[in-house]
Amino acid sequence: MHRLPNLADRASVERELARVDHSFVAVYDTQQKSITFLSPSVDSDSAPQWSLDGKRIAFVRRPAQPRDTPEGYFIEPDRPHPWSIWVGDATAGSAKEVWHSGKNFNDSFPYMADDTGGGVINWAANDTIVMASEADGWQHLYALSANGGAPKLLTPGNCEVEQWSFTPDKKTVLLNSNCNDIDRRHIWSVGTDGTGLKQWENLSPVSWSPVALADGKNITFIGSGPAVPAFIQLPISQQGATLRRVIHILPDDFPTSDLVEPQQAIFKSADNYEIHGQLFLPKNLKPGEKRPALIFIHGGSMRQMLLGWHYMYYYSNSYSMNQYLANRGYVVLAVNYRSGIGYGRAFREAPNRAGRGASEYQDIVAAGKYLQSRTDVDGKRIGLWGGSYGGYLTAMGLAHNSDLFAAGVDMHGVHDWPTDNWDGKNISPELTKLAHDSSPVTAVDTWKSPVLFIHGDDDRNVYFTQTVDLVARLRARNVEIEQLVFPDEIHDFLLHKDWLAAYHAAADFFDRKLNGGKPPAETAAH
Repeated sequence: MHRLPNLADRASVERELARVDHSFVAVYDTQQKSITFLSPSVDSDSAPQWSLDGKRIAFVRRPAQPRDTPEGYFIEPDRPHPWSIWVGDATAGSAKEVWHSGKNFNDSFPYMADDTGGGVINWAANDTIVMASEADGWQHLYALSANGGAPKLLTPGNCEVEQWSFTPDKKTVLLNSNCNDIDRRHIWSVGTDGTGLKQWENLSPVSWSPVALADGKNITFIGSGPAVPAFIQLPISQQGATLRRVIHILPDDFPTSDLVEPQQAIFKSADNYEIHGQLFLPKNLKPGEKRPALIFIHGGSMRQMLLGWHYMYYYSNSYSMNQYLANRGYVVLAVNYRSGIGYGRAFREAPNRAGRGASEYQDIVAAGKYLQSRTDVDGKRIGLWGGSYGGYLTAMGLAHNSDLFAAGVDMHGVHDWPTDNWDGKNISPELTKLAHDSSPVTAVDTWKSPVLFIHGDDDRNVYFTQTVDLVARLRARNVEIEQLVFPDEIHDFLLHKDWLAAYHAAADFFDRKLNGGKPPAETAAH
């Protein structure tokens, strides 16, 4: 058996080989030009992580599924997704299981950690594997011995850890979470042995991407505020105190003084879900005035809008747009409907969501009724806007409740779940029908309100044909339609000018259809 080169001599030594219904983890020896597979099987292996001494590899294994297993995230039946952690010898290629999940829904593979977090597993100091899990119903971090045993909870509470990284010595985890502040994000740290859990700052409403500095004591991260977009912050620990330096460049004419601080709004859906939102009130709103209102619906749907500028580019733009609309005189409500993150797995994986019955649409109706109940809102002038999944729910609102929602802007929305790239694999005819019935296209007969469709025709996330099909259906029913199409543009617009064009078109559309952000008296004068 040849000697494996030192870790420092390797380049791209791990490789995940996708084979559709199974996958392997392998080590490539750059000197011998050979590949060693780690205990290959019929299962799906992923997320390889080197031990600190470069001799072992931890990886995730998910069990094989029968060929006729229904698949399709937005329409497949809910079921547990078990997983396990294996540790292998990088030279010999042998591996053994050191931990496996339970069989309950909460024990399922934490795919949010894989998609947007710091990795499902990470190898830390003292032969500790830091793993993500939702076993208690919230996404948290746990410490697991590389030799096996029971994982130890590192980040307790009815809150979620979203992003994490490590100090250079791999003894401390840096993380952001919404612990003690459910609609914001703050920076925390905790030892991989479970000691020293602390919050680093309470200065920025939204903080993310913590990174340790080379001195092993200080960290830097990105933060934002209600009226200030993302900027770099550098806390410095001095005898237990936390100081801050800010690296922040804004143009001199940035309209900070014109922006508002969104308020937390909480209301109940008809089926008793607690729904959170962010309420943007115009600065010039006078007592007794009733303004038109807009509901912003995020995409994803695995997202959470926050009480400050968002950390994702797409939703940083959306937050800017909500501020702009409030500045134009609208009352704006951004809604965190069920199936989003931040409120626990039961909320994110709520029954009958998406193509299984569109249960989250009840939260949009609840948002509309909440606005109608406010004394500063004209209940007959409530509009909807959103992109992707938000476009889907915008279309649902106009199709099912044109009596409640007077106009809508649908940006690259899904309009029929079981078509195009949204179709499920091995889904039964009954489930396919349910997904279709959970789509806006099946309620076009009751669609009365005007709509603006915005879509790029090279969209690889939500195919352009989704909008082509719905427009054709609505035209046959004489619904008032406007459209803004960007040739060769993708889902998350590549060109800044297209973002500006889309948002200006949306604001102009609402100004015309809802008579602008003015009280009824001024509206009548027009």
